[in-house]
Amino acid sequence: MSSPPPGPLVSTAWLAQELGKPDLKLVDAPFYLPGDPRTPQGVYAETRLPGAVLFDLDRVADRSTGLPHMLASPEDFAAAVGALGIGDGDRVVIYDHLGLMSAARVWWNFRVMGHDQAYVLDGGLPRWQGEGRQVEHGPAPAPAPKTFNPRFRPQLVRDIDQVEQALRDGGQVLDARPAGRFSGADAEPRPGLPPGHMPGARNLPFNTIVTDGLLAPAPELEARFKAAGVDPAKPIIVTCGSGVSAAVLALALARLGHWNTPVYDGSWTEWAGRKGARIAKA
Repeated sequence: MSSPPPGPLVSTAWLAQELGKPDLKLVDAPFYLPGDPRTPQGVYAETRLPGAVLFDLDRVADRSTGLPHMLASPEDFAAAVGALGIGDGDRVVIYDHLGLMSAARVWWNFRVMGHDQAYVLDGGLPRWQGEGRQVEHGPAPAPAPKTFNPRFRPQLVRDIDQVEQALRDGGQVLDARPAGRFSGADAEPRPGLPPGHMPGARNLPFNTIVTDGLLAPAPELEARFKAAGVDPAKPIIVTCGSGVSAAVLALALARLGHWNTPVYDGSWTEWAGRKGARIAKA
């Protein structure tokens, strides 16, 4: 068994060499914003990497809060991924259908649950297909279940009270949403949710550090974080619309060696959805 390259991502070339090894598990992690007609189940059945299992962020989630794809309890997460055939000793490589977005959220899920052998495929399915590599189509056979024992890391998750305290204390809160939504100029994709940002938060749109599905190299990432007004060497809480693209920033910080960046799970959907929420614009 060979080890992945240092850092949180693996290349398509590395994955092609490892494909088929029994301890390697591929996780297909599609996600689309509200209003998009595509579904995780539909795109997974249409095209996926060989042997990949489907991780649906809206199903492996705490659905009792009324907020979208909130982090599942350790027990529910363990049951879900065990049913997907993923166990404690497995290496997990996660990809998505857009190149690099929702795969980072699933990577963060695994890290919160104490599974360090989780990696994101740089470039995702588009790069894999673009290189002419093997894919599968149609219904997938059910995997043999395995035992997954979670080791929950609360330090990787932030709730609304912790975010409010960090902002009061002058802490670094970094929002991954597009600049127009952050400034208040553009509408949010969730109906009825106002645009704008948390007073004191900074903005680094996730798509400005991803090109053709590939995460920017470390020197560029360092420069981008600093240009956004944050010091990547100091604690940062990352946030976004609903906690998905925020994980791209956490992934980028891991590439820089900062592995313990917490995600505000409820993100803007929770913050701005409250009556009397404090919202800044421009």
